[in-house]
Amino acid sequence: MSGEKQPDLYAAAGVDTRAGDFAVTLMKQAVVKTHGPEVLGGVGGFAGLFDASAMLGMKRPLLATSTDGVGTKVAIAQAIDKHDTIGQDLVGMVVDDIVVVGARPLFMTDYIACGKVVPERIADIVRGIAEACEATGTALTGGETAEHPGLLGPDDYDVAGAATGVVEADRVLGAERVQHGDVVIAMESSGPHSNGYSLIRRILADRGISYTDHSAELGASWGEALLEPTRLYTGPLVKLLADETLGGAFHAMSHVTGGGIAANLARVLPQGAWVELDRGAWSPAPVFRVLADMAGAELASTEGTWNLGIGMFAIVDAAQASQVTSALNAAGIRSWEAGAISTEARDFTGFEQGAKGVDGGAVRLVGNYAA
Repeated sequence: MSGEKQPDLYAAAGVDTRAGDFAVTLMKQAVVKTHGPEVLGGVGGFAGLFDASAMLGMKRPLLATSTDGVGTKVAIAQAIDKHDTIGQDLVGMVVDDIVVVGARPLFMTDYIACGKVVPERIADIVRGIAEACEATGTALTGGETAEHPGLLGPDDYDVAGAATGVVEADRVLGAERVQHGDVVIAMESSGPHSNGYSLIRRILADRGISYTDHSAELGASWGEALLEPTRLYTGPLVKLLADETLGGAFHAMSHVTGGGIAANLARVLPQGAWVELDRGAWSPAPVFRVLADMAGAELASTEGTWNLGIGMFAIVDAAQASQVTSALNAAGIRSWEAGAISTEARDFTGFEQGAKGVDGGAVRLVGNYAA
């Protein structure tokens, strides 16, 4: 009997290692495109290797690291069987947190947990990750796809990632650099990005709306509209930070993710500093307005959940604010001056002060949104 092919007990338990190998084959070309000469060993090793010798020329290199996921937005991708944009969401959530401190991303790894490995589906997800990594100058040096039968349904999956970047110690951005009179520049989002989707899903579910239903207001199915991928800010920002003329203008940045507009900006302001943002300076995209109307809510009541059209803030020297804004617009990121930092004493009633354990500055939104 020893000559007969024995049954694959692992496959019988629901784990198909051959499907996993095939998924790697499908994604390999996209992953390799993110590799420069710094990446050693190629795809498939137990650990990714990255040549850090370039840091030897730095005075005091600091490593920056970030990890995140995409949240319940994956439920929409699964519902309409569209998986080629979730990867960009993951990269945006992770890598754009790194550039906030002034760091240049070096490499990233990903993790996908699924109920069943469908090679084409996994390859679509990773291809999206790889393409976004390539766009942000980040090497995708490794990853893991884990099959969890019995824990996740056959079509269920979740994604997470982690990245590492580097910045000179004397170029780190943060609250300690922010000064009275600095200008706050807002950068437009592409939609909800990857935050507030539990609320979005609840709003649609309460009204019996399917993700395949067409939305006349949005000009697409709900699923397609809500899967608009997260805008990537890292590429243009890294170039501006390295620019001899404009790089020094940046004092702090904030990535508008969970917690919304005011809380995320307050995190990067020093104690005692404050800013009022005029809602009239921008018009939130239709997707936010339609969802708020369906929920019977004012847009202002969702400011702590959705980004409402602002995905990133930069706090810059007032003398160079117009140049930075012009450069961002020229790079394809619509940007505008949203307010000015003040350190004058005042009553902070009605302001958002700090967030996520950071006792920072104070932010308040005033006025009405532009039509």
